[in-house]
Amino acid sequence: MRSRSVSGVVLSGTVDVPAPPARLVADWEREISLHLELEPGDVEALPLVRARARWPDYRRCVQALEDWTHTLGLHEVLAASEVALMACRGARYHHDGAQYGGAAFCNLFLSEDKGLDLHFPATGHRMPLRRGTVVVFDTGQPHAVIQRRSPGFDAADFPPGQDCSLVFLSWELPMENAAVRQALGISFDTDPLTALLLVEEQVWLNGGPASVCPASGRWCQEN
Repeated sequence: MRSRSVSGVVLSGTVDVPAPPARLVADWEREISLHLELEPGDVEALPLVRARARWPDYRRCVQALEDWTHTLGLHEVLAASEVALMACRGARYHHDGAQYGGAAFCNLFLSEDKGLDLHFPATGHRMPLRRGTVVVFDTGQPHAVIQRRSPGFDAADFPPGQDCSLVFLSWELPMENAAVRQALGISFDTDPLTALLLVEEQVWLNGGPASVCPASGRWCQEN
C-alpha cells in the first residue's frame, strides 16, 4: 500500500462535440426520472452499452477528448482507462479518494448549459458546465456541481420539475501512469508508515482522516 499527495491542479477546457441525438437524450431523461430517481446532489451511472448502440457520434466525442488529452501529454491513457456514463442532479461537495484513490477523473460533459458550475473550493476553480466542457482532476480533491448564482450547494436550488440534470462521460485515469502523475503534479510515498497501517483508501489532513462538508466543501477533521 502506498501514500500519495492530493493534487490542487485542475485541467479544463472545451472540445467541439456534436449534440447527442434527440432520441438518446429522451432515453436518458426517461432513465433518470423513472429508474435513477435522482434527488438533489445525487450522482449515478447510466447504461453506457445501450447508449452507444443509439449514439452514432460516440466515437467522435471520444476522439475529440483524446485529441485534447494529447495536448496535456496524456498519450494513449484514455484508451486504456475505464469509462462510465454518469448523470447528476447537481452534486454535493465530496471527494472520491476513498473509492478511487488510485485514479484521476477525466470528465466530458454532454448536456447543454443549464446554469450549473463545477466548483473546487480548495483550489478556487469554478467552471460553467455545458456541452464539450472537459476536466481532469484528482479524485481526492473536493468538488461539487452547484447553481451558477450560488456560493455553495443547496438542495433548494434543484426543485422538482426543474430541468437541472447533467449527463457526462467519466474516465478513471490511473495514477500509476507517469504521464498522469506529471500532469497533476502527484508525489508518491509521502507518508509510507501511515499507509502501511491502513486497510482501505483514505484521505488524511494534518495527520488524521478528513471528510468534506457537503454544503461548503470545507475539510473537516474526523474524530
